[in-house]
Amino acid sequence: MPNDTDTVVLASHPVRRIGFGAMQLPGPGVFGPPKDRDLALVILRRAVDAGVNHIDTAQFYGPDVANELIRQALHPYPDDLVLVSKVGAARGASGEWLGAQQPAELRAGVEANLVALGLDQIPVVNLRRHPESDVPFADQLGAMIAMREEGLIGSIGLSNVSLEQYRAAREHTQVACVQNSYSLADRSDQALFDACRHDAVPYVPFFPLGSAFHPENPVLTAPAVNETARRLDATPAQVALAWLLGQAPTVLLIPGTSSLDHLGENLAAGDLVLDHAALQALSG
Repeated sequence: MPNDTDTVVLASHPVRRIGFGAMQLPGPGVFGPPKDRDLALVILRRAVDAGVNHIDTAQFYGPDVANELIRQALHPYPDDLVLVSKVGAARGASGEWLGAQQPAELRAGVEANLVALGLDQIPVVNLRRHPESDVPFADQLGAMIAMREEGLIGSIGLSNVSLEQYRAAREHTQVACVQNSYSLADRSDQALFDACRHDAVPYVPFFPLGSAFHPENPVLTAPAVNETARRLDATPAQVALAWLLGQAPTVLLIPGTSSLDHLGENLAAGDLVLDHAALQALSG
């Protein structure tokens, strides 16, 4: 069993601080089937065997791919496994990302997740707010609360939200977690990160190693990251993940990969200790 410093309570469930994000399991651009289906299944099973008990997914990953792989690989699920999904987006026929922001669309997304994952209740569902949505946030939050009260979801998380929306949500319901963009190269969400740290709300940075949609990764190519990695005999990814873990005791990581080697590399980041010189170099 991990000790208390290795875990964070997520919606009443203790989970390891390094989990797994299923976004990279589908094909390129998070669209279509994986290049190697058997490998994708092995990666999921290997992650859980290594102690991962927090998997982040979405029905629109694929679409309809990541959840099906998770069910095929892991169902019946281990008792301690916390599956976290999200609603608020959809995919077009050519893979374009679409908003699905209306309350009825949020409900349809939850229902699709339940069927695909083979669950009666999803432990946590993140309301993913589209930055250009014209749907009132209060209406979306009301729909999520209604589904929680019906038992379709266990707890409500927020994704891609502002500090103001986070605070508004906390006036009406408990927030299980916040999933926003945050990394060594992107600290624009610092105010909300600090609020979550103050409130002891788990913060789950997406794109912790930089966006997979940008050819030049600003995290893994940063000179300070690479110099620190060489000095500490680590990889740039491990340095970036270890830095995130050190920013607050309630940070949860969900690095994703379609490679067994990278899976092992990501999970080992929890053992990397960044010394004073590393923290100074990375602070900029």
